[in-house]
Amino acid sequence: QVQLVESGGGLVQPGGSLRLSCAASGSILRINAMGWYRQAPGKERELVSVITRGGSADYADSVKGRFTISRDNAKNTMYLQMNSLKPEDTAVYYCNAEGLSRDSRGYPSGPNDYWGQGTQVTVSS
Repeated sequence: QVQLVESGGGLVQPGGSLRLSCAASGSILRINAMGWYRQAPGKERELVSVITRGGSADYADSVKGRFTISRDNAKNTMYLQMNSLKPEDTAVYYCNAEGLSRDSRGYPSGPNDYWGQGTQVTVSS
């Protein structure tokens, strides 16, 4: 199994910055693509950004030029640098990863899809 833990959320004023982190742990064999999603109250979960194991990244149009995704494969960690934050960025941000792990018997399992518990980002004055 793989566990994902997000951190770095909080309250920030419009125009401010935050850096989210997502750390993967557990019986990891390999983490492939990783991504950030967000869900605002009353709205569906949406993709914010995704990054391949090789570092190729893609972004939702709403965050292009303001957010930067990165990862450290050696640490199984992903980051999201969020600049010029707007009130409409307010949401719970979730980390997602696709990867291979070892099951309880020690055999390779996957690829499977894993989610973190989410971290709240609130942009307000």
